[in-house]
Amino acid sequence: MVKNKRYTPPSARGSTETRNAPRTPGQDPSQRVERAQQHGGGDRLHTNTQYSQQGGRGGGQHLRCGGHFQDPASHQPFGGPVKYQAHGYYGHGAPRQRGTPQPYHDGRRSGSHGRGVPATPSVTLPELHQAPQLQNQVPVLTPSPPETGSSSLHVEMNTRQVQLQFQQLDIPGQSSSRQGIQSAPSSTKSVRFPVRPGKGTFGSRCIVKANHFSAELPDKDLHQYDVSITPDIPSRGVNRAIIGQLVTLYRHSLLGGRLPAYDGRKSLYTAGPLPFTSRTLNIVLQDEDDKLGGVQVAQRREKHFTVVIKFAARADLHHLAMFLAGKQPDAPQEAIQVLDIVLRELPTARYSPVARSFYSPNLGRRQQLGDGLESWRGFYQSIRPTQMGLSLNIDMSSTAFIEPLPVIDFVAQLLNRNVSVRPLSDADRVKIKKALRGVKVEVTHRGNMRRKYRIFGLTSQATRELTFPIDDHGTVKTVLKYFQETYGFNIQHTTLPCLQVGNQQRPNFLPMEVCKIVEGQRYSKRLNEKQITALLKVTCQHPQQRELDILQTVNHNAYHEDPYAREFGIRIDERLASVEARVLPPPRLKYHDSGREKDVLPRIGLWNMRNKKMVNGGRVKEWICINFARNVQDGAARSFCRQLADMCEISGMDFSKEPLLPPLCTRPEHVERALKAHYQDAMSALKPLGRELDLLIAILPDNNGSLYGNLKRICETDLGLVSQCCLAKHVFKTTQQYLANVALKINVKVGGRNTVLVDALSRRIPLVSDRPTIIFGADVTHPHPGEDSSPSIAAVVASQDWPEVTKYAGLVSAQTRRQELIQDLFKVWQDPQRGTVNGGMVRELLLSFHRSTGQKPQRIIFYRDGVSEGQFYQVLLYELDAIRKACASLESNYQPPVTFVVVQKRHHTRLFANNHNDQRSVDPKSGNILPGTVVDSKICHPTEFDFYLCSHAGIQGTSRPAHYHVLWDENNFTADGLQTLTNNLCYTYARCTRSVSIVPPAYYAHLAAFRARFYMEPDTSDGGSVASGATTSRAPAGARCGRAAGNAAVKPLPDLKENVKRVMFYC
Repeated sequence: MVKNKRYTPPSARGSTETRNAPRTPGQDPSQRVERAQQHGGGDRLHTNTQYSQQGGRGGGQHLRCGGHFQDPASHQPFGGPVKYQAHGYYGHGAPRQRGTPQPYHDGRRSGSHGRGVPATPSVTLPELHQAPQLQNQVPVLTPSPPETGSSSLHVEMNTRQVQLQFQQLDIPGQSSSRQGIQSAPSSTKSVRFPVRPGKGTFGSRCIVKANHFSAELPDKDLHQYDVSITPDIPSRGVNRAIIGQLVTLYRHSLLGGRLPAYDGRKSLYTAGPLPFTSRTLNIVLQDEDDKLGGVQVAQRREKHFTVVIKFAARADLHHLAMFLAGKQPDAPQEAIQVLDIVLRELPTARYSPVARSFYSPNLGRRQQLGDGLESWRGFYQSIRPTQMGLSLNIDMSSTAFIEPLPVIDFVAQLLNRNVSVRPLSDADRVKIKKALRGVKVEVTHRGNMRRKYRIFGLTSQATRELTFPIDDHGTVKTVLKYFQETYGFNIQHTTLPCLQVGNQQRPNFLPMEVCKIVEGQRYSKRLNEKQITALLKVTCQHPQQRELDILQTVNHNAYHEDPYAREFGIRIDERLASVEARVLPPPRLKYHDSGREKDVLPRIGLWNMRNKKMVNGGRVKEWICINFARNVQDGAARSFCRQLADMCEISGMDFSKEPLLPPLCTRPEHVERALKAHYQDAMSALKPLGRELDLLIAILPDNNGSLYGNLKRICETDLGLVSQCCLAKHVFKTTQQYLANVALKINVKVGGRNTVLVDALSRRIPLVSDRPTIIFGADVTHPHPGEDSSPSIAAVVASQDWPEVTKYAGLVSAQTRRQELIQDLFKVWQDPQRGTVNGGMVRELLLSFHRSTGQKPQRIIFYRDGVSEGQFYQVLLYELDAIRKACASLESNYQPPVTFVVVQKRHHTRLFANNHNDQRSVDPKSGNILPGTVVDSKICHPTEFDFYLCSHAGIQGTSRPAHYHVLWDENNFTADGLQTLTNNLCYTYARCTRSVSIVPPAYYAHLAAFRARFYMEPDTSDGGSVASGATTSRAPAGARCGRAAGNAAVKPLPDLKENVKRVMFYC
């Protein structure tokens, strides 16, 4: 008998649970749900545009002026034409310098990593270099060649040529001394984030309520003690049980009456000193895996532990008080962490803790999500330093848990069929194994004994085929016979495999029908679309109802009765914080002069395309259509395409009525063959005429699986063709609103503009209109939980027009899994023929801006999405350094001032109207606060430059304001300046006629990163891949592979075609 097939009856030995339990990496599904509301996959539409068919054809013609600069080597034009005639004048003088205080720590901003992102110790944070330090040579950041698989702008010029071109473009008013550039920090110890430049005053004032509750700072003397438990237990739950038993036994004796708070790992905190500085105690726990009833309780096994408690330090509350008063630049992280642990102690004992949230089936009705999952309601809790002092942030939350079902029932739900009807297929086995791996079950065939086990696999044989040896002579017994003789239990589902529990060296085999899933296990793997939809319905709450639920939660938690809060002297106000806010006015938007309405002032974050034409209509003269939906007939496809062409023409595009070729009908599984064949047929007709194919319209089945991603990958990385996908259901039920939204997306994909800020054209945007300014957006998307082999995808977009700042080119790059720092912002490598070669996404986008406008950027505004507070220092040090090196590689003394702003959506601050019945301050449709509501007081950072901005009109549920935190500001923005710029940009999002919740550059970066995941081959890295990204040229044959952080090879992304990169293909 093979050793791993040996069967040992469960009663013969104890369970192995936590120590060998696999942990699934990833994030809370509730976080994914929150993010899912922002995800725009490819061609998913905002179908809110109101439209009526009016008007005729418009052209979108504008003045052009020369913007050409000669390449010294080739004497060819380097820059493209500028779309608008420049007006006004350039500002002069260097920006003033402003002092910046040291940042605070709140228990999350730790200089390490944010939630869900593991540490990357192999990434070294370089010093931030200034221009004078880079005058003679370009510093090497990553001395590795680029890979052919990067998606980047292809540039075939060496460093010297680029420097010569940039030197021809002097920045007015900017001297070589770089007086306006702030002194750069060299490490986290010297980082000072910008101080708040006063509070904003622009907009109409109002009062809003925030889900922050004032917490009174205790006057107790807080002590920290190190805790050591032997034998070491990785489970926080077991550790808490040990310390709980210790407190029960010794609180009023050895602990001197103190009630300590414990973090579940290595630290214990008390309000005052313990009677000793070091003490060793022995604790006995009864095994929780042996749940026995009645007189058998004495049979429960005992486990012995040795606990050593040693004094470590005192928490500095005076330092914290000084910080909250604005008299101290940095907050003592330890003091805030102690208070957070104290307030988490009681809910941790009552509920199921998940990260910073607590869940329970008793906090709200369970909702089935399908496939054996259910949602539990709960609440998020975190203590934070704010302008009003300490604040307790409370918000409602929901997440997915595994239903506590008999395993047989769980499998039936998972497979959506009766498992006794037919044997399991190989695909069924894989699905069951993936779903049950790591799940804890309890046995049900032994009466009151409910021993628990952790599943690690399934047997390859059916239960009826399994045998195990019963002696040393080779005598075997079947599992069926063993259960019948020992327990009198007749196994019914004999064709199903057994569960493998315990450990892989000596596994137990348990029939599925004798096991039940233990309650309270959070599901941490990826949810499917059906489950996400069901969870969204649970979490979607009207603002007034959410506010009531938050107040009820605070009332239910009864912090005034919490023994730990009372022990430490913490008092929580049970009223929502009232906060001063302002509602910023919407910007006026410019449309083409040939339309009946030449501009529009949005109302409550909305407007429509009625009587308007796109400010720059794109041109689509040659296009084709492929229909992948079997239920869409040729006539329906032709009719739909004709209606869409008419809408594009009405909206201001130059769009041919008929496709170049008749629509092709094919099957989804033939996507690659059909695309390439139809494309070749089209090019055969166009090439003799010197014309190109402009667009593909694809009709997809409503449930299209991998078809959408395959189509985008082939079009954008192989054929060099932009595409617009439409679902079959919209072909059958076509509305003017839907067609108008599709037209908006098509226009920007073929190089047009939908609208422009009036203030941009009239040069009235402070710190943008006065001199050439480039606005970046950057984001990193990480693989879903369970996708261990997938890399992370970084995306950077940058504006390519000035002064309009409406068009954004995008670059993408694969990098080490879970790495948040963007590795390919700037790269340097040695080429055998050309010597030192510079590349990277920032550098290439700067060059692209120069080619598009004829100007080199004299100011950089960088919106960075997806960074948690714990990563602020790392991201700033690494990425600002890369930006400066990219600039210096173009010209030795080229260092335009940089403003670096982090955009955060994954936070739990919610804003509510002070009076839900006041129609002047509430969106009547959704009950949310009005778009443009900005808060920079009371609940914001005590000293640093941050603000909350709700720039969008919520459709359903409670609006989540975006949080903007300025980490670096050499442009010296005022509060009004940055808040107004950010809010106004939110009205320029290309895919719909409504303002959006985060600034469009960050939104576009997220869309580009999301799109790039389709470019990866299915076998993406089981050992890896080569660092790809924005490279300026191809590495020579035989060049070594680039490496990302942690020396893990990352498989490169395929190149985007040049004509695709120049447009907003990701929209």
